[in-house]
Amino acid sequence: MEMDFERCYRAVDSRDQRFDGWFYTGVTSTGIYCRPSCPAITPKRQNVRFFPSAAAAQGAGLRACRRCRPDAAPGSPQWDIRADVVGRAMRLIADGVIDRDGVPGLASRLGYTERHLHRMLSAEMGAGPLALARAQRAQTARILIETTDLGMAEVAFAAGFGSVRQFNDTLREVYASAPSDLRAARGRQQAAVGAGTITLRLAYRPPLHARALLDFLAVRALPGVEEVRDGTYHRGLRLPHGTGQVALTPADGHVAATLRLADLRDLAPAVARCRRLLDLDADPVAIDATLAADPALAPAVTAEPGIRVPRAVDAFEQAVRAIINQQVSITSARTTLTRLLTAAHARVDHEVVATDDGVSGQQLHDQRGGLRGFLGAEELLALPDSGFRMPAGRRESLRGLARAVMDGSVDLAPGVDRGEAVRRLLALPGIGPWTANYLAMRAFGDPDILLSSDLAVRRGAAALGLPDTPTTLDRYAERWRPWRSYATIRLWRAA
Repeated sequence: MEMDFERCYRAVDSRDQRFDGWFYTGVTSTGIYCRPSCPAITPKRQNVRFFPSAAAAQGAGLRACRRCRPDAAPGSPQWDIRADVVGRAMRLIADGVIDRDGVPGLASRLGYTERHLHRMLSAEMGAGPLALARAQRAQTARILIETTDLGMAEVAFAAGFGSVRQFNDTLREVYASAPSDLRAARGRQQAAVGAGTITLRLAYRPPLHARALLDFLAVRALPGVEEVRDGTYHRGLRLPHGTGQVALTPADGHVAATLRLADLRDLAPAVARCRRLLDLDADPVAIDATLAADPALAPAVTAEPGIRVPRAVDAFEQAVRAIINQQVSITSARTTLTRLLTAAHARVDHEVVATDDGVSGQQLHDQRGGLRGFLGAEELLALPDSGFRMPAGRRESLRGLARAVMDGSVDLAPGVDRGEAVRRLLALPGIGPWTANYLAMRAFGDPDILLSSDLAVRRGAAALGLPDTPTTLDRYAERWRPWRSYATIRLWRAA
């Protein structure tokens, strides 16, 4: 949103939760910054400044409010859906790219010089890439301090700090407390049980139609990778530094997340991917208002507010699923994917036992039991023809995708240029417009994709009395911009 003072101040005065994450309120008289919905007394106008990011508020010398926890607010929907360079940069920073590759790595991925990238982020976000990453490290450190019994040095390096001194100085500046004081403030709260286990709350903007999300994921769940059980979604994760597992339980105002990580440096990437999977940074009020303006969709929006687009924790996984799901039923695609994963996992398990007598018990557990992440491009390329159990053309399409990901000709990272990614995908054999656009919607987070040629979308349109040919539906759907991806989900549900 634009940083219009009057509009922002009205949101603060009404304590409107819908604006949490859109901007931050700095109170110069107290030296703190808050969420717009902070329950404290509304500050006087002359003492208020508004900031586009927590990092910008911290850069102005303000510390985080201990009451409303602005550092744990939902992410901004603007940076989640925008396809420009700043939006892409924010998604990559959330995924931990600066912690792994530094600012040069971020700039290289985006195709800009470090200086120009710093200038763009400072202009839009009020802070440069290092300050934005630093704010994220501080929040990660606070989560680890409050939910684990790790030593402070371990917390510092797991959160991405270069030294314990830098860790101490940053937390004192951001929270006006020493790390030990933050842990003491935890009081009698029980820390997470088990090495590498972290529990936290993922905030979102209400409403959230949790059942629609869980239903969508359950019917597509792959054995050994994911499952929905008793209102909780469980899955294995492939992360930059190792493996992980997560359990996500939607609740009132938040999603309870329990993460088990092989390497705690993966906390920030894991949280970013879970948020992305459940589309937790969306603004459902704005989306539903646009769709409800159409009389054909209004009853469905009223009956089921807060429908999200189920997205992906791994874009390569989603690409493989999309290719296999072309022109077949969900059940058939699930069977084929299960056979593919069985062959891949059997091969990996055999290699682990045969080649590494020193493998740890934890590694063997991750390889042989529990939930594990989807196979990667390198693992897919290593499979023999017999492991695919599908037509030769589709098998070669998967191998072509894996080769393109391995050699860098197709980028599936969170900060990808969506238009360029779609163009490169379409250049690969066996990938057509439906597959590329499906990936743009679910893997790349494009909010404005209508899969008008999809049979279920057309059936849903017919059920609602809408045009049901691709051309006529495309024309009609112009009124749903820029939220046609959410209309696609609703048409699927109507079918």
